[in-house]
Order: sequence, then C-alpha cells, then structure tokens
Amino acid sequence: MKFFIDTANLNEIKEAQGLGVLDGVTTNPSLMAKEGITGKNNILKHYVAICKIVDGEVSAEVIATDYDGMIREGEELAELHEQIVVKLPMTKDGVRACKYFSDKGIKTNVTLVFSAGQALLAAKAGATFVSPFIGRLDDISTDGLALIEEIRLIYDNYGYETQILAASVRHTMHIVNCAKIGADVMTGPLSAIYGLLKHPLTDIGLAQFLADYAKGNQ
Repeated sequence: MKFFIDTANLNEIKEAQGLGVLDGVTTNPSLMAKEGITGKNNILKHYVAICKIVDGEVSAEVIATDYDGMIREGEELAELHEQIVVKLPMTKDGVRACKYFSDKGIKTNVTLVFSAGQALLAAKAGATFVSPFIGRLDDISTDGLALIEEIRLIYDNYGYETQILAASVRHTMHIVNCAKIGADVMTGPLSAIYGLLKHPLTDIGLAQFLADYAKGNQ
C-alpha cells in the first residue's frame, strides 16, 4: 500500500519523507490556499518545490471545468516535472480529458469520486489513480469503506490497472481498514500516519526494557 500525504505544507512533506514511508503527495486548491500559496506562478513553483522533496507522484489539480481548459492546464502541469500527476474532476469533461491524457502517456488522478459507477468510468478512460473520498461519505452517514470494497471488486473482475487512492482519510483506522480491503494508495494527514506508530504496550515495553537496563548498568 502506498502512503501519500494530503497537504501543500513543505515542512510536513519533509517530515513525512524523513520518516521513510512516503510514496507521494496529493494537493488541491484548498490546501494551497491554506498555506497562503496564491497566484498561478506561485502555485506552479510550489508544485515543483514539492517534487524536489518527495520521490513519488505529486497530484496537481486543474482549475478549469471545461474540456479545453483542462487540457491546456493539464499539459502545463505535466511539463513542470516528471513526477506530476494531472488531477481531474469526475465530470463528463474530466473523463474526456482523462482519456486524452491517458492516450498521451500522462498520468492522471480522477478526483471527487463518490460512487462505484464513477470509478468504473475513470478506469475505462485510463485513469492512473481514482480518488474515492471516504471521509466525506462518512460525514453524510454513508460507508466510505464499502465504496472502496465495491471498486476493488469491479477492478479485479476486469483487470483494470487504475489504482484505488483512498482520499479524504481522516484517521489511523481509515488507513488500516483501507489496507485490509485492498486500496492501492491512501492519502491523508501526517497525524493519521503517525497514529500507526502508537500502541500503549509498545510504550510500556520500552519503558520496562530501559528500566531493567538501568538497574543492571548503574
């Protein structure tokens, strides 16, 4: 399972990369704005800065909602760096753009996916990644993990190579459960990844080992 971090914060990305388990980064306009990154040139420079930190894929989202605009923006993003993945919305024009980029060998991430049917269309169009938003489904009392299971079944039935990128991951158990049901990738906050480290018996055991060592080596 690949671990992506969902942020535009360079310090968080450096910290995750330093942990040795980071495989990529996902971003969106909201995350850029949160970091005070505004203006086209600044945003493009920020994507390049992210690529210089992480070794894997970096999803960069188009702003356009029409097909021609998506193609224009996506091509510009793809030219920034070889690690860039063009992030497209799950709309009719987004699916068309996905097919266009797929035919050109440009990686894509179809985002804002909330149904198995949407995920099927994205795979048919050749998406590299499909991003079902499990946390947002949970927010409206719908089982986001069940959607991951449905997509996994469909993709396995037909041998689709599109990777299931579990997005809107909120906490550590989201990561564990996504791993259990076969999500290829998860993207979420650094805190959720760090949560995997924690267990009270680990802390108790380490404290005991150190205490015993101290007793015998005074």
